[in-house]
Amino acid sequence: MSVYGHFQRSLALLLISTGAFAAGELDVRITPNNSALRANIEGYVGSLEGRDVQSLRRLRRIAESEADKAAQALGYYQARIRSHVEDGETPRLVLEVEPGERVRLRNVEIRIEGPASELAGFRIPSASRLQPGSVLNHGRYEDAKRLIQNQASRYGFFDGRFTRQSLQIDPAAGVADIELVFVSGPRYALGDLSFSGDFPFDEDLLRRMVPFEPDTPYDSELIAELYQALQSSGYFESVRVDAIPTQADQQRIPVAVDLQVRQPRTMGLGLGFSTDVGPRLRANWTRHWRNPQGHSYGVETELSAPRQNVGLWYDIPGDPPLTDKLRLAGGYQYEELASKDSLSRLLTVGPEWHSQRPGGWQRVLSVKWQREEYRLGDDSGLSTLFMPGVSYSLLRSDNRLDPNRGYRLQFDLRGAVDGLLSDANVLHGNVMLKGLTTVFDNHRLLGRVQFGGTETNGFSAVPPSLRFFAGGDQSVRGYDYQSLSPENNRGDKIGGRYLFTASAEYQYSLTDKWRLATFIDQGNSFNSLEFPTLKTGVGFGVRWVSPVGPLRLDLAHALDDDGGVRLHFSMGPEL
Repeated sequence: MSVYGHFQRSLALLLISTGAFAAGELDVRITPNNSALRANIEGYVGSLEGRDVQSLRRLRRIAESEADKAAQALGYYQARIRSHVEDGETPRLVLEVEPGERVRLRNVEIRIEGPASELAGFRIPSASRLQPGSVLNHGRYEDAKRLIQNQASRYGFFDGRFTRQSLQIDPAAGVADIELVFVSGPRYALGDLSFSGDFPFDEDLLRRMVPFEPDTPYDSELIAELYQALQSSGYFESVRVDAIPTQADQQRIPVAVDLQVRQPRTMGLGLGFSTDVGPRLRANWTRHWRNPQGHSYGVETELSAPRQNVGLWYDIPGDPPLTDKLRLAGGYQYEELASKDSLSRLLTVGPEWHSQRPGGWQRVLSVKWQREEYRLGDDSGLSTLFMPGVSYSLLRSDNRLDPNRGYRLQFDLRGAVDGLLSDANVLHGNVMLKGLTTVFDNHRLLGRVQFGGTETNGFSAVPPSLRFFAGGDQSVRGYDYQSLSPENNRGDKIGGRYLFTASAEYQYSLTDKWRLATFIDQGNSFNSLEFPTLKTGVGFGVRWVSPVGPLRLDLAHALDDDGGVRLHFSMGPEL
């Protein structure tokens, strides 16, 4: 910048600091109207608050110069700018602008040379914004340079540079030429990885969390993935990952990881409420590691009026340890079922193999032995089943707690063979599909479909945990929890062989935290697939997005069985 330019800037700052108690305003008048140009001029000139008439008059020429720069930044190189000051209760500096014709791009050459040109992920700036015939915009030109430099930094082209970067403008002809040539140079690689700090683990466990091998081409996303993997492992209080290009040796960047271990034991306590089970208490205790191999174990329990359970687990990390593990689990559950004098005492034990499959699917292979003592009205029994099973689930959403769009898929299948540590032939399956989308910001559409079935040659020997009941907050609203079910001769709800439920819901967002909802639910549990009778509930409700997810309060009307109105309260994510 010239000495005169520095003087102008200094004078502007001096003038800004005077007249602090006046109420000056800037009035930009553009013919024809151009809101983008007006905003840019206002940004360049800045606020005139606190200027009196005299200071505004001294500021006129500087304001014209700044307005001219603002116009040129958007391609207006032939703008005519005049100014005057209007006296009054509120002094006003008026800028009258005639933009004239915009400069347009004539020749545009943007080229990447070197190894980066062969990398599919290295993008050339959008041709639609910088192409011959487009209007000149200095911001887009700078954005193009910045995009190239940012990509070079991400992908490890730390020696890259622009050999040519020019923006040549001919205001008289109304044209401009752009030339950007970036020579990437060689791509750096991720070198040796080292761990330091306070941790009790075998280094082999830590290295199984690393998403890259030594000499992998540098990508800053890999460094971010490593940080996220270590942070989400549950082992560490703090994680620091350094990969500094200036420390490279022969274009290999060493990766240094500093770790501080967390407290080995934690305990959690939570309260909840739903109209299905009433108030409930949840508690858990976790030992996050017990040995250098990262094994962990814990206990969790849930207590409510109709259901109490306790579970124990022991986890052995797999490879990779964040997504794969062997879990040894056991639990006991006591539950009072919907009908009077109906209950279940269920003991389960067995291993589970958790793993992440291609596409983000979560798979669980299990072998469970369960012993269930139950009473369904006047019928009682004792069931023993040895059940191998498989479960697949997939969750896609833009937010875990309160998504705007996404879906969840869940498939479960398990079975037992009579005589193989089991007293019945049973094949039990369940499918759950949920979806959510948001249109025009405020309109949310939710859908849910669930289907389940139990195939057996002796349904009377199937325990309640493998039978189906419908109705309640998460099923068919308008009906009591587990109230939709086949009945015995005494009218006791005994559960069905099959289940079908579906729900459609519309929500309107009043604010970021409050929504109104209306819905229709349909479904039932039944013993035959021929012409099943489906029950329907309709209603409306309100949603409040709390820090732990949406809280739902619904008023639902049952359209069948002489109707009725039921209040439903539940909480948790929509998917």
